[in-house]
Formats: sequence, C-alpha cells, structure tokens
Amino acid sequence: MKNPLPIDGNDAPASDMAGLKQRVRRAWLIFAIVFVAGAGLIAIAANRYGREVAVADLLEQGRTEINLKAALLRSVLERPRALPLVLSQDRDVSDALITGSTADVDRLNRKLEMLVTGTKASVIYVTNDKGIAIASSNWQDKASFVGSDYSFRAYFKDAMANGTGEQFALGSVSNRPGLYISNRVSAAGRMLGVVVVKMEFEQLENDWRDSGRPAFITGPQEVVLITNLPSWRFMTLGPLDPVAASTIRDSLQFGGAPLQPLPLRQAPAISDSLSQVRAVLPGGGEASFIELQTDVATTNWVLHYLVPVQPTLADAVWRAMFAAFALYLGLFVITAIVMWRRQAILFGLARAALARAELERRVRERTRDLSRARDLLQSEVSEHRNTEQRLKGVQQELVAANRLAILGQVAAGVAHEINQPLATIRAYAENAQTFLERKKIETARENVGLIVDLTQRIATITDELRAFARKGRGAPEPVPLGHVLEGAVVLLKTRFAGRIEAISIDLPADDIKVLGNRIRLEQVFINLFQNALEALQDKADARVEVRVETSPTGVIVIVADNGPGISDEIRDVLFTPFNTSKEQGLGLGLVISKEILADYGGTISVESDDTGTRFAVGLKGA
Repeated sequence: MKNPLPIDGNDAPASDMAGLKQRVRRAWLIFAIVFVAGAGLIAIAANRYGREVAVADLLEQGRTEINLKAALLRSVLERPRALPLVLSQDRDVSDALITGSTADVDRLNRKLEMLVTGTKASVIYVTNDKGIAIASSNWQDKASFVGSDYSFRAYFKDAMANGTGEQFALGSVSNRPGLYISNRVSAAGRMLGVVVVKMEFEQLENDWRDSGRPAFITGPQEVVLITNLPSWRFMTLGPLDPVAASTIRDSLQFGGAPLQPLPLRQAPAISDSLSQVRAVLPGGGEASFIELQTDVATTNWVLHYLVPVQPTLADAVWRAMFAAFALYLGLFVITAIVMWRRQAILFGLARAALARAELERRVRERTRDLSRARDLLQSEVSEHRNTEQRLKGVQQELVAANRLAILGQVAAGVAHEINQPLATIRAYAENAQTFLERKKIETARENVGLIVDLTQRIATITDELRAFARKGRGAPEPVPLGHVLEGAVVLLKTRFAGRIEAISIDLPADDIKVLGNRIRLEQVFINLFQNALEALQDKADARVEVRVETSPTGVIVIVADNGPGISDEIRDVLFTPFNTSKEQGLGLGLVISKEILADYGGTISVESDDTGTRFAVGLKGA
C-alpha cells in the first residue's frame, strides 16, 4: 500500500496525523448510523419472516388436527346410523307397533335396553305413527321416554315423510343435547311408526377438551351444536334474524337457549393473507386464534377449530430475530474488524512517518539504551543459568525422595503381607518342637510339612508383590470360592485360636467358582477376617458372618461383624495407604486388597454403623 501521508517537512506528518484522526471519527460515525438503520430494517424483515413461518406452521398443524377431528367425528357418526335401519325391519318392533300388547312392548323394551349397552348409543326408542313413544331403552328410568310425544320433532316428521331423518336437538325429557337419527317402520304399505337412536357427544367433547384448543360444530342455522367449551353450546356465529330465532325457539330444538352470538371478534391480520380472531374464553381470559373450518362429511355441519396464535407466534418471531441479528452482528463485527485493520494500517504508516522524522535525532540515544539493555540482558541470562542449575539439583533431590518413598511403600507392603504366614510358621514350629519332645513323630512331620507349604506361600507372596510392583498381574483362572474362604480361615486358626469359631461361613450348595488367583484372593479375605476378629477381641458375643450372594454380573461375598463399627473419619480414608485405626497397623491391608480385586475386575465396598461393619466383595463368576 502506498503511503497516503506526505512527509515533505517536519510538521507535515503531525498535520497528516490530525487529519487522519478526523477522517477516522467521521467514518465510524457513518458506520454507526448505517448499523442502526440496518438493525431497524433487519428487525422489520425478521419480524415479517418469523410471522410468516409461524403462520405457515400453525396452519399446517391446524389443518392436520382439524382433519383428524373431522375423521374421528365421521367415524363416530357412522357407527349408529345403520342401527335405526336395522331396527325398522326387526319383527319385534313391527309386532309391538301393530299389536301394542304388553308382552310385545315389554320384549321390545328389553331388546332396546340390551342394544344400548352393546352399541354405546345414548338411548333408543320407538314411536307410533302419532309420535308417541311406546318403547324405549330407558323404560325403567324415572326419566323414561315412554309415553312422551315427539310428533313436533323434525326427525319424526322427516322420517314419516321421507323414510329417514336426522336432527341435533336438546332432549325434551333428558335435557341433554344429542343427534337424533330416525328411520320409518312400515309393513304391508302401512306406516307404523319411527325408530329413533339418540347419540350424545360427551366423550368426544371431553377428548377435544384435552387438546386445550377451542373446537365447535355449527349446524345449518349457524348454532353451535357440539363444543369442548360447554358455555359456548347453542350460541351462534352471529346475530340471528328475529324471525329465524323465533322459529328455532318455538320448535324447542335447543330448549330455552338464548342463542347469543359467540364471544368472537375480528382482530388485526397477522399476515397479508390471514386474519385472526379474538375470543373471550371461560374465566374471563382473552386470546388470539386462527380459525380453521371444514365441512363434516355426510352432514350439513361445519367443524370450526381455533388454533392459538401465542406463544407460537412470539417464539417464531423471537427465533427469527435472534438468527437475523446473530448474522447481522457477525457481519457488523467482520466489517468493523476490516475497517479497524485498514485504519490501523493508516495509523501505522503515519506513525512510521513520524518515527522517520525523529530517527536521526534519536539514533545515538537509542544506541546508548541498547548498550545498557545488552549489559542488563547478559546479567539476566547469567542469573537464569544459575537458577536453571539450582532447579536441576532440586529436581534430582525430588526424584531421589520419590524413589525412597516408593521403596518404603514396597517394603512396608512385603512386611505386612508375610507377617501372617510367619506367625503361623512360628506356631507350627513351636507345635512341632512340642510333638518331638512327646515322641509324636507323625504329628511333628505334618507340622513341618505345613511349615514347608507356608514358606512356599511366602515365596509366592513375595513373587506376587514383585509382580505388583512391576504392574504385572497373573492371568485370572477359575478358582473355587469355598477353597479360598477355607484357606483364609486355616491361616488364621493359630493366630486367633479360641476366637476363630466366631467366623461363620454360609456357602451355597453349588460349587461356585470365581475368576482370580487363589493365593491373592486368600490375601483379601485374610485381611477382612483379621480386621473383623481384631475389632471383636473384647466382645463376648463376637460374630463374623460370611455369606455368598449371586448377582447378574458374578458373586458378592458379604463379611459382616457385630463390632463397634468404623468412625466416619477412618471410613473416608479406609482405602488409602497408611491410614489405620490400629496402633500396630500399617494401613496397607485394604489398599492391597482393593488392588488385587481390581486386577480381576472385582470391587470392594464398606458400610458401618454402631451395629457393626459390613464389607461387600464383588467377584466375576467363572
């Protein structure tokens, strides 16, 4: 880039620097104005886009739901429509209408009662050609339809005139709304009467009510027939003509309903092609909705479905604005960075011009400064070298101290693990000496053999510990769990003579095998049994219960004692090295036990309270 700042004299760079600062301030002011204007346009566009997306989603969701509701309503309507036709051809119906005998009517009443139970219709009744109900499925109820006059009903008139009829009305006896489906009964060219099936939609309305969105059906007179808002029933889409309202009231189709308009009013459009309505809901709340309509097949009804605009619209607008402003802000930041870098370059060139104007004057001064800086740097380098040497010495001392700590842990572990076999060897040796004095050679020989086995065991333990120190582990193999537990008890018999009987082992009848090494697993249970017996040394009713439980992943061995328990302080650090509550203890037994179990995929946990301590050892089954 060419330098835009002329440096024809000593004052020229300074004046150019002042002019550059003024141009930079003017550029940032224009940039801020453009950003604010752009943010306003982005907000308008994002709001419009968000509303359009929300409206499209609401319409798609609403159309799906209203089609499902219409299909469900159609299936509900189709079920009872065949019933009046079938009954109009039934012999019992025609016999009751022709003879009017008590026996025929009683038989018909019982049949209708049975049909209501099986078809889920609200009520089924039969009228004579005068409209008087002679039989009904509710013949035994206090509000029975038998004897009621329905000649004024449109469904009776239509059936008598055309053979079939349908009418939605409020029951004159039951005072419950429903759809009346009727069919004429004829015999030998004579019109005998009408079969009527009433269907109520209470369950359908309850199902709609669960959706939480207003839905209602209007008939040809624009009166609400079915709705999930009971307070809207028998209201109208708009004010009715006084003559039409009077005709409806005189027909008692909807009882004494006032036929008031629904609490709906037109609201501002939410998009260029879609309007919304405001509805006052039960309880006084008011909300905005998109109204969807669809014709109900096989009827002259219209299904209205109100889809709430909020909070979907607000969420969609917020998401659109968030995304738009995120992109816009990113563009703004990139543009600002580009401007800042360009201005930084210009300022750099201006500063370079100023620097060149002063360069000759400051060369000697800088040379002296550099010389002093060089001397100071050499001194610091020398000091850094001395510090590095001291750090290397400290590091070597830390390595040596760490090595000594590791050696100490290994030595303590070896002493702890062979302490029990050595104590047993000593006991067997003393017993062998006694048996030799008593001339019991065979018994002494057996003790010497046991001493040999124990020395071999010590060798095995040291080999295992050396392998442990090298992070090496023997391959696991199937080991009988009973042999492991018995071996641990045998090694403790001499040391805890007189108290070993406190250990009670409950093994299942099956020979359970686990994965591991017998010697190493014995070490685990020796540590647990020894700790339990030592905790019970002053207890008269000492008891150590060992039981085996199977689990989906293997075997769990529970070692429970009735000792005083473990304090919270000790339990928190129970499986860390060199933490123990014993005066002579090293705090390594449970640590080593946990490591042994981990080698074979096992686990160990502890629970303790004032009733005793329970260790749970998990082992993999073989």
